[in-house]
Amino acid sequence: MRISIFGLGYVGAVSLACLARDGHQVIGSDIDQAKLELIRSGRTPVVEEGMVDLMASVAASGRVTVTTDTARAVHGSDLSLICVGTPSAANGSQDQSAVLRLTEALGRAMREKREPHVFVFRSTLVPGTVEEVLTPILERESGKTRGVDFDVCFQPEFLREGSSIRDYDRPPFTVVGARSEAGAARLKELFGHLPCEFIVTSIRAAETVKYCCNNFHAVKITFANETARLCEALGVDPFQVMDLVCRDRSLNISPAYLKPGFAFGGSCLPKDLRATMHLAKTRDVELPMLGSVLQSNRVHADRAIAKVLASGRRRVGMIGLSFKTGTDDLRESPLVLLAEQFIGKGLSLLVYDPEVHLSRLIGANRRFIESHLPHIASLMRADIESVIAESDVLVVGINDAGTLEAVARHARADQLVIDLVKLPQREALRGQVEGLCW
Repeated sequence: MRISIFGLGYVGAVSLACLARDGHQVIGSDIDQAKLELIRSGRTPVVEEGMVDLMASVAASGRVTVTTDTARAVHGSDLSLICVGTPSAANGSQDQSAVLRLTEALGRAMREKREPHVFVFRSTLVPGTVEEVLTPILERESGKTRGVDFDVCFQPEFLREGSSIRDYDRPPFTVVGARSEAGAARLKELFGHLPCEFIVTSIRAAETVKYCCNNFHAVKITFANETARLCEALGVDPFQVMDLVCRDRSLNISPAYLKPGFAFGGSCLPKDLRATMHLAKTRDVELPMLGSVLQSNRVHADRAIAKVLASGRRRVGMIGLSFKTGTDDLRESPLVLLAEQFIGKGLSLLVYDPEVHLSRLIGANRRFIESHLPHIASLMRADIESVIAESDVLVVGINDAGTLEAVARHARADQLVIDLVKLPQREALRGQVEGLCW
């Protein structure tokens, strides 16, 4: 394939070298003439393991050329990878000046090109940038139409400085954001041979996943470091602790818990977080990330409360009360918090939970509900039908299959359904469904 690469920093230079190594004709373009001279002479513009020999090899192969002429690069290629920097501005926003200037130049270059072209943005971009900002610029400057004369894709890169070539050859996955099959197909032709899953998704999801991955990496590093600080104060080897944490591949290092949903609760997570923070405080250890977890969890619950109050409806039916589907454990259940708030705001409340039978509650579970909702017995119903019939808004907080089927059967078209569990087949519900964050 004939490929042009704009921006020859880490991502651009490594991509140029690897693509040329794999047999493609590559044109590198950058405004920095010094970078171009280095590549032209077979030297690397970035310090990276393996790049010295690789760049010398591909430069000698005749498959690499460099230019500052944007139009020449576009006209001499079928697909462009845009890898220019998007650093932070002084206020923390993304400085997009370089990618905006380049996109204007790319659009102008397309005016005189008759053949179709694929523009692939690899620069980290704020979600929405490709579709709302860059694509309109390309159409305006070229006088042509996306999907007809050219395609636009977004492909996040997951290259780490210091191991970029290895990461290029063995990525965790290849994610392509595209609106057309043609654009995705060209990228599969280019990267489909790599030993990983090739995933086509929306452009916005592809833009967002890069931020999500980097944020998750930052959270993991901070978690390990906060753990180490606490371990030091307790005289515990932090490497032993984190090694044990990472050996759990069922819950810890796995997809477990990494799904959007409602706030957490129960008898373990809240109390153990509080105990951890108290332990750190008594040892003068600062754990700001862990110290914010319960606050963030409360914000999530408050979001559900706000949605119900914003509806202006006074008769609320709660489907679910326990902290977790399939249990009767009410301890620190976020749904109990919702019930408390609704009662406190003067709303009429009815509750149904197939697993919660007040007469069977014992011990700490019974004491918790008696202290938080002492009159809950008068609000509970043994059948879901009456709760739905007497409510204007339904708050669905459990995903028990039988219960959800009953909601689907009995919900009315005039009801608002607040979905806290990502209801399956929500389009089948007659009511107006509003998700918590979806």
